[in-house]
Amino acid sequence: MAKILIVDDSPTHTTTTKKILIAAGYDVITAINGNDGIVMAKAEQPDLVLMDVVMPELNGFQATRKLTQDPVTKHIPVILLTTKDQQTDRVWGERQGAKDYLVKPPTQASLIAAIEALL
Repeated sequence: MAKILIVDDSPTHTTTTKKILIAAGYDVITAINGNDGIVMAKAEQPDLVLMDVVMPELNGFQATRKLTQDPVTKHIPVILLTTKDQQTDRVWGERQGAKDYLVKPPTQASLIAAIEALL
């Protein structure tokens, strides 16, 4: 069973996403901000990270860049999952190392398809 880390400061979005992933058979762990997400990714070594962008302290772009450049976590694919839907945001996310970019709220099918494509 693949382990997925959700990094999001919104309890509502985290709960909704977690329910979808658990129903699809994934093991889910969560973090409430970019800093906690980095710590959790290093400790838990998830198979994939779903990263929000707009968060306090360390935003999702910054956290993605840190994860994808760190030798301990650079093998873990990151999908940005955010309300930011501009093309410039997508391009910037890719430049930080994200493997995919989904706009909230994704459909259950699109979320699972994006995850399965990277696992």
